[in-house]
Amino acid sequence: MEHTHTAAGHESAHTDSSTKSIWRTFWILLCITLVEVGLAFLHLEYGFLPRVLLNAIFIGLTLVKAFYIVAEFMHLGHEIKNLIMTVLVPLLLFVWFIIAFLYEGDSWKNMRKDLRPGTPVEVQKVAPAEKHH
Repeated sequence: MEHTHTAAGHESAHTDSSTKSIWRTFWILLCITLVEVGLAFLHLEYGFLPRVLLNAIFIGLTLVKAFYIVAEFMHLGHEIKNLIMTVLVPLLLFVWFIIAFLYEGDSWKNMRKDLRPGTPVEVQKVAPAEKHH
């Protein structure tokens, strides 16, 4: 009995595997999104978590979703570690870049507000130091 491989059979097996992987990713992303929406509704209704903690949870879940999207749809989940780092390190630097510029922009806005013409300048008078004999 001879076993032969055809291009169509190989492609069909790959398509089935790829389709299962995409559906698995879809269900994972759907579950994470439902958790996020549920937490938002619970917070609006009951306010059970501090806002800072809730935001940290949302950021963490968003990063998990981003990981699954990049791993599955950009095919980085099956690549070597060096290629993954080549993509992720510039991305992390870009995120740091955005955070740094938002922080500096807020600082600049506050500084301009304090230096606006007509703003009274507060001068603090300091008592002279005592002389020691």
